[in-house]
Amino acid sequence: MYYTYVLLSKRDGKRYVGWSNDLEKRVNKHKLGLVSSTKFRLPIKLVYYEACLDKNKAIKREKYFKTGFGRRFLKDRI
Repeated sequence: MYYTYVLLSKRDGKRYVGWSNDLEKRVNKHKLGLVSSTKFRLPIKLVYYEACLDKNKAIKREKYFKTGFGRRFLKDRI
């Protein structure tokens, strides 16, 4: 399985969108400050994720979430 996920920074209230094939391990790396994109935005929490069978579909979904339509979808969903 491949996962597209959304993290919310409790520090600045901004979202981070990513994808991984091991959601639990990846989120833990974020929480420990081992990911440069989020290490200065800690603490963070997982607020949304989707599972895909295909890696390319998970990446495509991540790119969608970074568009205006995708941000609006997440705002309505979260």
